[in-house]
Amino acid sequence: MNPLEILFFTLFILTAPLLGYQFFLGLLALNAKLITSFESEKSRKFAIVVPAHNEEKIIAKTIYSISGLIYPKRNYEVFVIADNCTDNTAKIASSLGAMVLERTNADKAGKGYALRWAFDQILAQQDAFDAIIVVDADSLISGNYLDVMNYYLEQGSRVIQSSDLVLPDPGNWSVEATRIGFMLYNYVKPLGRKVLNLNMGLRGNGMCFNADVLREVPWKAWSLIEDVEYGLILLLKGEKIDFAPEATVLAQMPVEAKNAESQRSRWEIGRYGIIKMYTSKFLAKAIKERSVSYFDVFLDLITPPFVNLMLITTAILSLTILLWLINILPALHILLWTILLIIGIAYFFLGLIVSGADKNLYKSLLRIPYYIFWKMKLYLNVFRKGKTKEWVRTERDS
Repeated sequence: MNPLEILFFTLFILTAPLLGYQFFLGLLALNAKLITSFESEKSRKFAIVVPAHNEEKIIAKTIYSISGLIYPKRNYEVFVIADNCTDNTAKIASSLGAMVLERTNADKAGKGYALRWAFDQILAQQDAFDAIIVVDADSLISGNYLDVMNYYLEQGSRVIQSSDLVLPDPGNWSVEATRIGFMLYNYVKPLGRKVLNLNMGLRGNGMCFNADVLREVPWKAWSLIEDVEYGLILLLKGEKIDFAPEATVLAQMPVEAKNAESQRSRWEIGRYGIIKMYTSKFLAKAIKERSVSYFDVFLDLITPPFVNLMLITTAILSLTILLWLINILPALHILLWTILLIIGIAYFFLGLIVSGADKNLYKSLLRIPYYIFWKMKLYLNVFRKGKTKEWVRTERDS
């Protein structure tokens, strides 16, 4: 076996478990059973926190959505954090009945700082709330949301992440491609993990915390993807994060692809920092405690986004075919990478079935090449500009 063959076998050994594990989780998700009855002995009191920075265009829609919850209104209150706002966000939120917490701190800008500041104020009201929920200012919330969270809390859950999905926008390739990604990463994979009784990570939108958790482990996550980081901190502390697929938040993505670039850049740069900071910790914890749960988190951290994995697999398969044609690699390599590509495609369509994808989402598959090209351009821009710790707000569509 020549050095080139060893290289391609090594790449296969590194890639195959990552795609294979996702396919396995997809198979498990296909047979997962959702809860249909949420009867509870007690109706807990919830504080619903909505962090907002200059969100006058969309904050009313979010508050109206929350006001439509099927839950005793005396048992929940909406807190809008008007964080460094220079528009009418606070005025609009207040006129719609929300409790507005106005914060001005240019030196500590960003969602993480705003959440910690608001949590401290809410938790200071001893026993006023049993749990705190975080909903992004650009989201719609399912009517059963508090019933579901109340049920999970009664069953002993202390940290819960709901389904964090994307509001449909048929015909828009950018939004619909993002919707597919969210379905796979925020619904299908967590549902498979739920069957195995593994942890769900936090996604930022649709998080629910028992108030005691935030007192015992105060929010200290300030990175570009602060929600994911806080979830990892909780997991390292031994806290379990449950997944409640029965409750959903739907985020409104930017219609214009150019308006999504700052958001995606923040995610990609933030993801790199989190991988660098936490991967070794979870691997060490998994080995030390012989924990499947911690090893699963480690795998999730090192696994590239699905579209990236598929691009890598397709590129290597194409290269193996070329090298086979000029008699440098044997046909075995083509077979191996073809099988891996088929597994990836199978997981993709399995995910669409599990998530109950609508016909518009299937139609949008024809525009996936646009999304791939856009994402490759995004990576080039991120690489060219370099790393940054600065939080940049996503520009809203008019």
